[in-house]
Amino acid sequence: MGFDLDLTLADTRAGIAAVFDEVARRIGVPIDSTAVISRLGPPLEQELTHWLPPEEIPAVADLYRSLYPEIAVPMTTPMAGAAEAVAEVRRHGGRVIVVTAKHTITARLIVEFLGLEVDEVVGLVFGAAKGTAISDFGAAVYVGDHVGDIEAARAGRAMSVGVATGPYTAEALRDHGADVVLPDLTAFAGWFDAWRISEIGTVSTVM
Repeated sequence: MGFDLDLTLADTRAGIAAVFDEVARRIGVPIDSTAVISRLGPPLEQELTHWLPPEEIPAVADLYRSLYPEIAVPMTTPMAGAAEAVAEVRRHGGRVIVVTAKHTITARLIVEFLGLEVDEVVGLVFGAAKGTAISDFGAAVYVGDHVGDIEAARAGRAMSVGVATGPYTAEALRDHGADVVLPDLTAFAGWFDAWRISEIGTVSTVM
């Protein structure tokens, strides 16, 4: 089972806003952190194109990532149902991978801070580029809040489960082709049990 991180498993909005505010203070460039957190999902460098010329982005990205562990990680909270969703997969013997646009080191810090028991964390990939990690891990399902996560699931040959906890509504996720849409991860366990039973039935029929 694969999961996205920001606004799927982890509510990182307050921490991200705080880091952007500190970055803006240090470099002397106005950055609207409210606008930033309204479009979470794509890589950091893509967000920085809204505020900086291309030649300044690498250094500011490095600054942002250096500040993130101390400022943002302690401000991170689990999304509703996140811990229970991961635990449900593991309770039935499943493995869990987190695939995210965040830097891998940062993503691991968040996963550890939230106490989520996952088998692998892969960072610095977005959209269809997540597909390799999803397929290599063998994930049958990829869960995310962004339309890019639907592309990721397709690229990784996995079922796409959208959660309407990010910038897209349930209707928008369906319109973009999500196989399943949940209001949030509190609905995951019920869906997962039904899906698992149907998969077992399919395997039994084939055998």
